[in-house]
Amino acid sequence: MAHCFSQLTDSRAEVFGGETPRVGMAGTGEGKKEEADYKRLHSFPLIRHTDMPEEMRVETMELCVTACEKFATNNESAAKMIKESMDKKFGSSWHVVIGEGFGFEVTHEVKNLLYMFFGGSLAVCVWKCS
Repeated sequence: MAHCFSQLTDSRAEVFGGETPRVGMAGTGEGKKEEADYKRLHSFPLIRHTDMPEEMRVETMELCVTACEKFATNNESAAKMIKESMDKKFGSSWHVVIGEGFGFEVTHEVKNLLYMFFGGSLAVCVWKCS
């Protein structure tokens, strides 16, 4: 069985409830606190949507974080690493999109979709469709 999922990425607006964060208000204690909060908020993965079982979700999320950290300046290499690992671990026909500010609509196998943000504005979508 397949499901369709569509989304438009805009991580800052999504995470901050539609407001652009104010970062770097030098000289004020409040500005430093906001900057620290912003950095802390974006130092962990944020799952936007998934239908994966818990164990698969955790493994996939950890793989995505590892790939994005390893290839911080090369999204294509990160996507390739994720795809190849997912194909080996969970069978073939996995697809990966990594980037900022993109829209998508995909048909995917049930319990085989993960859509997350990492590092603030970097979106990662992983899904299986054979």
